[in-house]
Amino acid sequence: MAAPRLTLGRRLAGFIARPRHVHVASVAADPTPLRDCLRPGDVLLVEGHSRISTAVKYLTQSTWSHAALYVGPLPALAGGPDIAEADLPCFVEADMLDGVRAVAMKHFAGLHARVCRPASLSSGDVRRVIEHVLARLGQRYDLRNIIDLVRYLLPTPPVPLRWRRRMLVLGSGDPTRAICSTLIAQAFESVRYPILPIVERRPRGDPFCPGCIDEILHVRHHSLYVPRDFDVSPYFEVVKPTLAGGFDHRSLRWHDAQ
Repeated sequence: MAAPRLTLGRRLAGFIARPRHVHVASVAADPTPLRDCLRPGDVLLVEGHSRISTAVKYLTQSTWSHAALYVGPLPALAGGPDIAEADLPCFVEADMLDGVRAVAMKHFAGLHARVCRPASLSSGDVRRVIEHVLARLGQRYDLRNIIDLVRYLLPTPPVPLRWRRRMLVLGSGDPTRAICSTLIAQAFESVRYPILPIVERRPRGDPFCPGCIDEILHVRHHSLYVPRDFDVSPYFEVVKPTLAGGFDHRSLRWHDAQ
């Protein structure tokens, strides 16, 4: 049964991952200022246009359907000495068909994007986060969740908000398989950096400070994370390339109607 299920999963993955034309009001990221503002350890969120992107955005009530980790240029994975700098792989992502792979900036060309930056990682922590995802290059995407997720694509059902996240906590649970946000969440967990932890508030029991509360963080299971969590996390800064490059509204040229 495993082989037929895997074949079915790949066929479904190929169908729902196929890009399609979608009219959107969002502006695609300008690649030059985006590239200039990125730092290793940044999480890039993108608004995809495939069928599965539509499902993920609906189920998570979010603009973002995919996440990738910026690791910096990787000449060793370029496949040739003469490759242009713009074509160097510099992101690691979990792709539905190709598994965990490194891709270049141009892979996200034409897509609305957002940069989310961890606020307090040391250079050593960033290196360990990057090493964590690089060590998983070549791992497979968890295709078992495709068979479950495809049920929610056509038609899109009215799903209560409290169930939407659980609908994405699917798949085999096999640690050698990955989903995009799960891969990145595990990398940050490896250095104990929070994304959206479960916060437990405990009274200190100090008679001289009856209102004093200690906050204890509990790690949320990595399979519960979706791309939007990096956007709404209080521990990640949203970096806008236009502002990071030095924005002056006085330099803009406006069309004045006669």
